[in-house]
Amino acid sequence: MTRYGAMYGPDITFLGVSPCDLDEPAAWADADVVILGAPFDGGTSHRPGTRFGPSAMRQACYLPHDGSRPALALRTDGLKDIRVYDAGDVECFSGDIEKSVRVIEQAVATIAGNGAIPVVLGGDHTIALPDVTGVARAHGFGRVSVVHFDAHADTGNTEFGSLLGHGQPMRRLIESGAARGDRFLQIGLRGYWPGPETLDWMAAQGMRAYEMSEIVARGLDTCLTEAFATAVDDCDGVFLSVDVDVVDPGMAPGTGTPEPGGLTSRELLDAVRRVCLELPVVGVDVVEVSPPYDHAEVTAFLANRVVLEALSAIAYRRRGGVWDPTRPLLDR
Repeated sequence: MTRYGAMYGPDITFLGVSPCDLDEPAAWADADVVILGAPFDGGTSHRPGTRFGPSAMRQACYLPHDGSRPALALRTDGLKDIRVYDAGDVECFSGDIEKSVRVIEQAVATIAGNGAIPVVLGGDHTIALPDVTGVARAHGFGRVSVVHFDAHADTGNTEFGSLLGHGQPMRRLIESGAARGDRFLQIGLRGYWPGPETLDWMAAQGMRAYEMSEIVARGLDTCLTEAFATAVDDCDGVFLSVDVDVVDPGMAPGTGTPEPGGLTSRELLDAVRRVCLELPVVGVDVVEVSPPYDHAEVTAFLANRVVLEALSAIAYRRRGGVWDPTRPLLDR
């Protein structure tokens, strides 16, 4: 696991944070968070290009890459108030999905096993399987709930004859025991997949899926509050998995399987902030950014801000106190 750097393009760390090598744990022993790139798109069912996602997310910002980002909303600096390192990219192997999944899981388990929160930049959603499994190896199988933002359930059984791919990771996680079906919360589903057989399987596992029509009818905050109560019940930590296609493609066009009618970018950022403020997050991934299909980098910018929102909220939660968004900015 010697630091590979970046598989595609220059070795740029996330907005200028310090690099680290997972083979030298003493050098990042003080880490609260370790960012890891998983530039793999060998599990896509439609448009490829997410292998370039980690590089795009690391550098999508108009501000200097100086390892500092004070958040106006929270008045914390998610890159300085906690110790954040960037371990570079896992060396993924185009065309070898099994090996890629294996090495990603090993890297994530190393980070989580050393007490840091892995934040994984994808890559297609295949990587959720090794991401959550790697965290579960540190915290216990079945002890980590999953809060999953996505247009798609990703609970298919096989695709193109393979058990592995970006449409199947959530089923594989539940079948393996790494995650519990009754502690799996999905937010933002919509569209025309999956079919009845897969939905029946999901119901049998005790999964809870908040489809967009329910979110619109009941309100996103109400649905999140309900999901959070389940996520912390009889679990020790929460893994946050964000597929950018949860956002309407008008605001996030750079993704492989766009589905109209999703959350706004504002709603996603607010939701991610709430997750990381209110829940004991032990792992994060942000996936399905496909720069070749992006326009003016808007999807990459959104994904970058999703990561920053998560880090800022984690920093605030560790500081203690209750955040009040109704307070004027200069009084926070």
